[in-house]
Amino acid sequence: MAALSLVWGSSYILIKRGLAVFSPDQVASLRLGITALSLWPVLVIRWRLVDWRRAHWLLIVGLCGSGIPAFLFANAQTRISSAMAGILNSLTPLFTLLLGVLLFRAAASWAKIAGVLIGLSGAILLVYITSEGGLGGSALFSMLVVIATICYAASVNTVGFKLRDLDSITISAASFAMVGTPALIYLFTTDFVDILQHNPHAAEALGYIFLLAIFGTVLGSVFFFILVKWTNPVFSSMVSYVAPIISIMWGFSDGESISLWHFFGLALILSGVYLAKK
Repeated sequence: MAALSLVWGSSYILIKRGLAVFSPDQVASLRLGITALSLWPVLVIRWRLVDWRRAHWLLIVGLCGSGIPAFLFANAQTRISSAMAGILNSLTPLFTLLLGVLLFRAAASWAKIAGVLIGLSGAILLVYITSEGGLGGSALFSMLVVIATICYAASVNTVGFKLRDLDSITISAASFAMVGTPALIYLFTTDFVDILQHNPHAAEALGYIFLLAIFGTVLGSVFFFILVKWTNPVFSSMVSYVAPIISIMWGFSDGESISLWHFFGLALILSGVYLAKK
């Protein structure tokens, strides 16, 4: 849990570094493509271990767990800070609970419902203040992060309720190959090669995205799937307790404006997460 918090909390500053050179779609495609390339050898070795009758569930995990959020976060961070992105990502446990109840018939209680409402109020507060010109971002682009957390929640519940018996590395390899390979093909239809050849900072930005893909996506996802299988979907998403603090620290060190409203909104969200967990 601690390692996962550190890895995922650092993801937003790495996205920011990549966006300094590449477009949002290129950053997302690179992230997914590098991930797919690193996991294809694993998938070839474990091909027979994959239950391809459940390929549709693996595709959902790939799309919701990485594919769609990768593009949403990259586009969102063109208009919001990395700290804000990390804070809003802490909504994941609440949407995990909500989707678990609505789609997978997970047990619900008034405490859990109250937790969801309190957490969402924190997010609404942050988005509202942003829309009024505060927190240095765009309310519309903040909503892209909220949508990404809903996607994450769908992926978590799919792993927890539909793929629990499959090996974590196999889930990662199969799901990322499904979404990362098309993303890599799409990357080379853009001006990526031209940027790589002519922008003097391209190699450095590519290095940041490589770290994002290998640590933030490959190792992070494997660790997370293991955590889901060892515990349960809601507990596993508690990584959101610590990851936002890491993202705020990175944002502050990078000169981003951090206000008390950031911490107040985060406190509301995490209070809701805690109550829902209890």
